[in-house]
Amino acid sequence: MNKTIELLAPAGNLNKLHTALHFGADAVYCGAEGFSLRAQAANMTLDQLEIALDRTHRAGKKLYLALNIFANDADFETLPAYVDAVSALGVDALIVSDPGVIELCRTRAPKTELHLSTQANTTNRYSAAFWAKQGVRRIVLARETKLEDIARMRAYLPSDVGIEAFVHGAMCISYSGRCLLSNFLSGRESNRGDCVQACRWEYEIREHNRGGLPLTIGQEARGTYLLNSKDLNMLPYLDRLVEAGADSLKIEGRMKSESYVAGAVHAYRTALDAYLADPKGYRCDPTWLQWTERISHRAYSTGMYFADADNVCADTSKPQCDYTFVAQVIGYDAERGAAIAEQRNRFAVGDELTTLSADPSCDDKILSAKQMFDEQGAAVADAYLVQQILYIPTPYRLGRGDILMKKGTAK
Repeated sequence: MNKTIELLAPAGNLNKLHTALHFGADAVYCGAEGFSLRAQAANMTLDQLEIALDRTHRAGKKLYLALNIFANDADFETLPAYVDAVSALGVDALIVSDPGVIELCRTRAPKTELHLSTQANTTNRYSAAFWAKQGVRRIVLARETKLEDIARMRAYLPSDVGIEAFVHGAMCISYSGRCLLSNFLSGRESNRGDCVQACRWEYEIREHNRGGLPLTIGQEARGTYLLNSKDLNMLPYLDRLVEAGADSLKIEGRMKSESYVAGAVHAYRTALDAYLADPKGYRCDPTWLQWTERISHRAYSTGMYFADADNVCADTSKPQCDYTFVAQVIGYDAERGAAIAEQRNRFAVGDELTTLSADPSCDDKILSAKQMFDEQGAAVADAYLVQQILYIPTPYRLGRGDILMKKGTAK
């Protein structure tokens, strides 16, 4: 197959960036301090962005920077200098949504590619063509776009304008993020990256004539989740999404953990490679789906790509996960034959750990933690110290960025 399809992964910080690249992402996207729609994420400073770009470009990959807030007048006091700085660093594209910001970027950084954020709510070919005329080189589709609409858009747009579509991650119950619920209930502005996800809260109805008794509508005692959406998982239909016209497959989750990034990228990298090798014979391997079950998620759906989608998660707003992320590998000590790992959740000698590795020979292996040692060489029986560095003897030569998981929930 001649068509190049990009796998795009979130990079909420430098460590997650390394994890995304380690597991096979073709490109990563990250946020800028003050101008990104993930205000609570560890958005990168200019110094960190310079490091991130160096690592990404050395790996032959691309980095896209989100400047996708809906800007106020006050933002334009500092935004021009920021655009100058990030374009000078060499970001591969700026992700934008506000027309004023788009015009500013075209003027201040004419050589930097512009990608239209999903926040701009592009759901039809005519809107996409309009933005292409404004200099946008990629349309990040609204999550409300159906497969047949993507195909129409692809046929209508110039061939040098790309289409980016979400394949995995959290869904927004509002219109691609255009929501005032967070603002109204908490004073935190969702359209400036500070959403409290009030749609995930537990609600109940109370009547006020008989003492304010709760009248739960519900699927369970804690509340009813009328606004709570399922997560997106398009692994079984990755071929149909590509054939509809998507050039870039985007994984949501700049605020998610390294284990989430690792598991999602690993699954979609493997699936995409299988598709590119044999497009007509693509079948979703149950193992790939199992990898996505091991990372934190809500019940999965196909989003709104299909007309008969079942998207509301009426049971609970809580994420589910059958495995706990217990450690991330940061190196390998050949003399000791041990993985060097940083603790993330509690585990102990005798626990069976499952590997998630970018190396197929080390991936999905059961590692029995018969021994562990700290940096001074002292034996460790119970790894309960947060981010403790541990040496874990293993026959598998695990690499930096690999993940160790334990079946069950964290204690």
